[in-house]
Parts: sequence; structure tokens; C-alpha cells
Amino acid sequence: MTLELRDVGKSVGGKPHIHPTQLTLERGTMNVLLGPTLAGKTTLMRLMAGLDVPNTGRVFWDGQDVTGRRVQDRDIAMVYQQFINYPSMSVYDNIASPLRQMGKSKAEIDTAVTATADLLKLTPMLSRKPLELSGGQQQRCALARALVKGAGLVLLDEPLANLDYKLREELRVEIPKIFEASGAIFVYATTEPEEALLLGGNTATLWEGRITQFGPTPQVYRQPVDATTARVFSDPPMNFVHITKSGQGLEFGDGQTAAAEGGFAALPDGRYRAGFRPNHLELTRHGEAALEFRCTLAVTEITGSETFVHLHHGPDRWVGLVHGVHDLPLGAEMPVYLDPAHIYIFGENDALVAPAPYALAA
Repeated sequence: MTLELRDVGKSVGGKPHIHPTQLTLERGTMNVLLGPTLAGKTTLMRLMAGLDVPNTGRVFWDGQDVTGRRVQDRDIAMVYQQFINYPSMSVYDNIASPLRQMGKSKAEIDTAVTATADLLKLTPMLSRKPLELSGGQQQRCALARALVKGAGLVLLDEPLANLDYKLREELRVEIPKIFEASGAIFVYATTEPEEALLLGGNTATLWEGRITQFGPTPQVYRQPVDATTARVFSDPPMNFVHITKSGQGLEFGDGQTAAAEGGFAALPDGRYRAGFRPNHLELTRHGEAALEFRCTLAVTEITGSETFVHLHHGPDRWVGLVHGVHDLPLGAEMPVYLDPAHIYIFGENDALVAPAPYALAA
């Protein structure tokens, strides 16, 4: 069982929403579409489902061309961020509805609905109507109706976005187990890199209608092929600074230097971009090798256990994510520190030329 997109593209009003895309998804895999809002995740899912017809390319299911096949005639289930339920039916009947359309027996339906409702913690609500539920419970009902079908392709478009934190975390753990047991192809769209890492499987990073990289999730995270992928797979987005490789040293824009060791030593002399994730910036020095940068503090955002610090470093705008609550004076010049082991090096064409040493060791 495979889903294959061969040069599938979609334009609206002459403007490309999805550039020609090659993608093959295998049976029993979890596949995450990761990208910011308007990157093309929902459009790509609609093309997979048959809700939209591509302007270019073909869609194949198990080797058969299904490009023109109606969505009703495909073996799919789909859940959107905005939940859709039948308001006049009970939760039980909502979940059971696709099984009844498939002609399942009453016993088969009851067994499947009971198991799915238990998994999604809906058992006490089975006799209620959707409008008697909270928003999170309504979304769980929609998710249960999709899962109970046992479809070969399950498309989930940010399905946990409306759930409370505790349930969202529980389902992030349970969903991969459900998917693995089903043997189906699962495609899960999200804007959150953390969610992609928790779900595992494979990740396709999207930026402005293009898949920039596809592969095992840890690999895409640790070794992004270019700066765009690195930016997408970082929350907040990856920070960048121009550097120059000269001999056995790396020279940063403000006079900072670091030894060109490991994979960095083999770089030809020249100008590059260094990238590092916000959580690797520190407010205090840890280790003699740490680089010090002088920055101006623009904004702080305290989330409770962590603080986002927005910094100006010359022409660059950086964000640091540091542990704890920090009451810092806005507009003040301050040092921040970075371990060179967390630095990625990108060429002038934005292609990765040297992954961070820590990523290779992870």
C-alpha cells in the first residue's frame, strides 16, 4: 500500500499553491507535514484526498492512477482542525456512522465504537449530542469517527489544536501507537516542530508550497539540507549570522572567533552563514569554548518557566529561549553565549555545508 505524488502541482488564479511535488508514502507510516501557516499543508492534503484536482502531475494509490477518482470512492478518512460532527446524532452514532455506511454488523459496530471511544476518553459522553460537549470533546468525536473507519489513508489537519494541553500531550503519545497498529498511511499536518518530534515517523518540511526535505524526523531535525528547512524545523525560527572561514578559524561579524574544528576544518575559506536554534543561546557562559556576542535587548516574553529574549545583533534579529523568569532592562546592551557545537554552517546558496557537531553526535 503506497501513496505516490508524481510532479503534483496546484495553482489558483495563476499563482502556485503547491509547486510540482514528488512524494511517496508507505504503508504503516506516520508522515508529518510541518510548516508555517499558508505553507501549503492543507492544499497538499486535499490533493492527496481527491478534494482538489492537481493542475499538473498524477496521484497514484497502490500503483493505480486515482487522480480523477472521487473522494467518496477512495479509502480515506480526514479530520480538520475545525471539528465537523452531525449535530442531530449522539456521539455514539457520530462515531458509528461510517461503519454503518460500510455495512458492518451491529456487533462489529459496537465493538469498534466502544474501543475508539475509550481510547479518546469519550465513553461517558456516548449518549450526548455534539453541541452538549466542550470544543475539545467535539474534536475528539470527529477524530474518533475518522479512526474507527480503518481507512488506508488517514489525513489529520492539525487535529489536536483545539484540545486542552493535558489531553493533547496524551494523544501525541497514543496516536503513533494507533497508527502503527492500523497499518494505514497517516499524514499529520502541524505548525509545531515539537509536535513533529513527539510524533516521530517521517517529516516533510514545507515552505511557500514546496517540500524542502522529507525523511526520518530526527534526521530532518538534526541535519536540515538548507537554511529554509532549518528555519521551519525550529520554534522560534533558527537564528543566523554571517561568518568567514579563514585558515583554521571562523570569524563572526562582530569580531568573535572560533576554531574551525571537526567538520568545520574541511570548509574552504570563504563567507558563510552560521545558524543556531534559540534554545542554544545562554545568558551565562557555560564552558571555555562558548562564544560571547554583544546584543541589544528589544523585547522579553515570559511564559512562566521560560523567557523569550528578542535581541538585535547588528543587522541581525535573534530570539533566545532561556530557562527561568528573567526581568531584563529593555534597550540595554547585554552579552549572550553560544557553544560552537550547536552551530550549523550554510553556504551562500543556503545549502547546508557543515551540520552542528552536537547533531552528528546525537
